[in-house]
Amino acid sequence: MAFATLSKVLLSDSLDPCCKQLLQAGGIQVLDKPNLSREQLLAEIQDCDGLIVRSATKVTADVIQAAKKLQVIGRAGTGVDNVDVEAATRKGILVMNTPTGNSLSAAELTCGMILSLARQIPQAAASMKEGKWDRKKFMGMELHGKTLGILGLGRIGREVAIRMQAFGMKTIGYDPIITPADSAAFGVQQLPLEQIWPLCDFITVHTPLLPSTTGLLNDSTFAKCRRGVQVVNCARGGIVDEGALLRALQSGQCGGAGLDVFTEEPPRDRTLVNHPNVISCPHLGASTREAQSRCGKEIALQFVDLAQGKALAGVVNGQALSSALEPQTKPWIALAKALGVLLQTLASPVKGSVQVSTLGAPLEKAGSYLSPAVATGLLEGAAQKDMNLVNGLLLAQEAGLKVTAAHSNVVPELYSSGSLLQVTLQGTPFRLVGSVQGSTPILQELNGANFKQPVPLTGHLLFYRAKAATASTLPTVIGLLGKAQVQLQSYHSSCAVAGEQWSILGISSVVGALGDVKEHVTEVFQLTL
Repeated sequence: MAFATLSKVLLSDSLDPCCKQLLQAGGIQVLDKPNLSREQLLAEIQDCDGLIVRSATKVTADVIQAAKKLQVIGRAGTGVDNVDVEAATRKGILVMNTPTGNSLSAAELTCGMILSLARQIPQAAASMKEGKWDRKKFMGMELHGKTLGILGLGRIGREVAIRMQAFGMKTIGYDPIITPADSAAFGVQQLPLEQIWPLCDFITVHTPLLPSTTGLLNDSTFAKCRRGVQVVNCARGGIVDEGALLRALQSGQCGGAGLDVFTEEPPRDRTLVNHPNVISCPHLGASTREAQSRCGKEIALQFVDLAQGKALAGVVNGQALSSALEPQTKPWIALAKALGVLLQTLASPVKGSVQVSTLGAPLEKAGSYLSPAVATGLLEGAAQKDMNLVNGLLLAQEAGLKVTAAHSNVVPELYSSGSLLQVTLQGTPFRLVGSVQGSTPILQELNGANFKQPVPLTGHLLFYRAKAATASTLPTVIGLLGKAQVQLQSYHSSCAVAGEQWSILGISSVVGALGDVKEHVTEVFQLTL
């Protein structure tokens, strides 16, 4: 794949030394230049294939545009708020993160916040430093028997649940992706949000910042909560509406808040930070030696594996591509792209809807990465540069093509292959069916015409359609190839459909001009795959 070659990587933020060491051990040149100005970053990025950042570097659209060779952006951490993922995707640049690297550290900080809220530990410590001994002022509560609502039950939410259950807390939660059965396995009962609000003594959020999660806790939801509810946000600023939180604190509807993140960082408005019932930290969720080492190590190994064509992990803008480098997957991706190229040549220009159908149980989940592969084939030769599996579907859509995926476990008896890939231009007779033999992509059907022997889709190929009853066509074509000093290497023919059949010739080189061949056939073209 185009984004699998990495020779020079820029580290523009301070990362654990193991990151640089692992990249260099993997044969990758490293530019370790943290704290670059915007102008310096724009200059340095121009000839780099990869970029690794933490949260300080802002990878904006203009940075991405300036990066003429950039293929991969790595975020040593979970959130990618500082990366313009849409701009990267449009340019075919892969964005990766390390979703597990700081999970434990963020979970432990959350648990610390809950404990600190329950016993007012930071306030009591500050009071002691002022020379006071005020035991009555800092009356707390036990966590045992209290209800903790966890919004977002991924890696961090799960770790928080397991730890707080050890304190005897009842854990309930909500997640639109994690199934109730999965969350029940780690002791969390899932409920609708409307049922969660009035049940909780504590609420902690562990979701990404999305339009659907922005302001998840707001004036309306605070009003539905128990009076005195305690809130923790160690995820992303903005999930808890800061204005609504301040109003709830001032009215007593919210009894306290633990905040590690803010809408603006650092916050210029210090009203929340200075509230006596707020415990705040300067975004320390991942600030442990262990998390920084783990994130640096994980992103470096992901880059090395990608550069060596071994694996693709932590993908943000194309999660389905995580299997695209597996040995058994590569021939299917080559097949999909070849069928896209062939369809574009047959039906040029291709417009409308193209359906990518996977047939056979082994390909049940393959449509997610074969569809963009077909799209790259359909667009091959277009003016768009940097086209690959990352942006194939997006660019196809912008070109007026709707590429959809479908699957069936049933393979027609006509075919001996255990799995098939079918590409159809809907509303037209154009349909291609292929498979993989060993590691070779093969064509088995072209517009309803089945081939007696599967056609390897590799090298230089000459396609022609002619009347089936005309026996002289093949010798004539071979003779014309000889005149052009092109050697015949293989020959495959299809069954007849409406009195015509397709022939596909493997040839030694591209034929300079097909004018002489066209005089003897209905249709002719050549491809190099």
